[in-house]
Amino acid sequence: MDIFKHKVSRRAALAGGVALTAAGFSTAKVLELSADPTGEKDCAPLISPGTGESAGIEFGALPPSAADLDWAQQAGFISDASCLNRTPVYGIVRIQSEEDVRQALLFARQQGLKIAPAGVRHSMGGQAFAPNALILDMRSFNRIELDEPNKLITVQSGATWHEIQNLLHPRYAVKAMQSTDIFTVGGSIAVNAHGMDHQVGAIAQTIRSMRVMMADGSVRTLSRTADPELFRLVVGGYGLFGIILDAVLEVTENVIYQTGRRVVSYEDFPALFRDELAANKKLGLMYGHLSTAPQSLLRELLLYTYEEQDVPDAVIPPLGEVSSVKLRRFVLNFSKTGSLPMRLKWFAEKNIEPRLESCSVTRNQAMKDGEGCLVSRNEPMHDSVPYLRNNLRGETDILHEYFIPRANFVAFVDGLRQIVQEEKVNLLNASVRVVHQEDNFLNYAPVDVFSVVLYINQITDSAGDEKMRRVTGQLIDLTIQMGGRFFLPYQLHYTAEQLEQSYPEIRVFFAAKQQYDPELRLTNTFYEKYAPSFASA
Repeated sequence: MDIFKHKVSRRAALAGGVALTAAGFSTAKVLELSADPTGEKDCAPLISPGTGESAGIEFGALPPSAADLDWAQQAGFISDASCLNRTPVYGIVRIQSEEDVRQALLFARQQGLKIAPAGVRHSMGGQAFAPNALILDMRSFNRIELDEPNKLITVQSGATWHEIQNLLHPRYAVKAMQSTDIFTVGGSIAVNAHGMDHQVGAIAQTIRSMRVMMADGSVRTLSRTADPELFRLVVGGYGLFGIILDAVLEVTENVIYQTGRRVVSYEDFPALFRDELAANKKLGLMYGHLSTAPQSLLRELLLYTYEEQDVPDAVIPPLGEVSSVKLRRFVLNFSKTGSLPMRLKWFAEKNIEPRLESCSVTRNQAMKDGEGCLVSRNEPMHDSVPYLRNNLRGETDILHEYFIPRANFVAFVDGLRQIVQEEKVNLLNASVRVVHQEDNFLNYAPVDVFSVVLYINQITDSAGDEKMRRVTGQLIDLTIQMGGRFFLPYQLHYTAEQLEQSYPEIRVFFAAKQQYDPELRLTNTFYEKYAPSFASA
């Protein structure tokens, strides 16, 4: 009871501190910065009357075979998490079964349409759709089956990690996923997502097999030993080679971790990882946050660690949803407004958040004085980030990710800092993760790397777009100079030359696409933009 009261008082103190900090803002502004979103954000310019979403195709005007499909939307537009890619589409079809996928492919062939599977559409460059394409909304295709004796799940591609965690908890946990749980399994495989478990690696390392429907409607079962070439193309292949139906994935025990935090210099981090962290097999999860505060910009690194503990009498509670959403949203949005708010955000992360940490796992026996904070493996990744969504007009928040050979990490961060300062980039967050060498075809980590994930606030007018295009080009050039690669699910602000410099295998990748999908039925905006530059003469 005393501990509970202590936490409440600390939380109240933080809320009061934030409120005092915001005292210069009007009440209306505070409410605006913390307000829940009222719907999907649309940053696109106003369009001409008569061409909006209300001007969709009448159902009766569709071919008779369209009646076999479950239409979520006819004509209209679609966008993604960037809110900058408002794109007209033929329509959106809800998928609930394998037969639904087959019928949609048949309809697309009959009507001469391109087709694209889509999940939560958290990519930021139209990788889940294309102009005038037929879009498959996979989110209702989400059955999950657990094979406890073998620690495997068979999961349909539209299931989210949030749904999977809810099924596995409290005994089992996901082995490899992103650091948040909003993504679908199909989307995660399509980008070969990685997360906080540096020992397991990316999701590819946990796939026992998967079933993929090809553009002609046939189904192939893929693994590292069965049809291995196509397996390496589908993993990280952005949905261009087939529609993932389901996958058999390895899961693991929902072990107990003791959390830790410490501040280190970015210059010391590579040696710290090499000499201490890499050898610690009990270190299950790990990531770092680089400072975005002006006085320590990209110099201080707050290291988060989760070290496995043997707690036989652990009491693991049900998974809860993220708390204090409005407060979290306010702190993030407030930090966008200037130097002082950003300083306060970094101060709070270093000095206040540790006092508010949720230590959800308890013991049947009384905890000893000084015993660390305990959580289960599922908890750090059970975050649907609702606080990242907002109603703010004229701006959006954009992800970048760069994979840097470990020996060049310090030089890359120095170059990154120079670009951020010279271009006055409104950098909200900079995370560091450990990524081991991968072996899929379009591979962001052909060697062991550190990944640097940036979260950048962007103004959505033409000047803001041009600035982001310029900054992205500079960051990609820096990455190439350092022998690294950039992640492809984000804005398409790079040139074909930069794409090939970073991914020399891109020509062969696009050629393989033509081999496996000769009608080029499966597509997305990434493919439509860049494939023509690499077409055979």
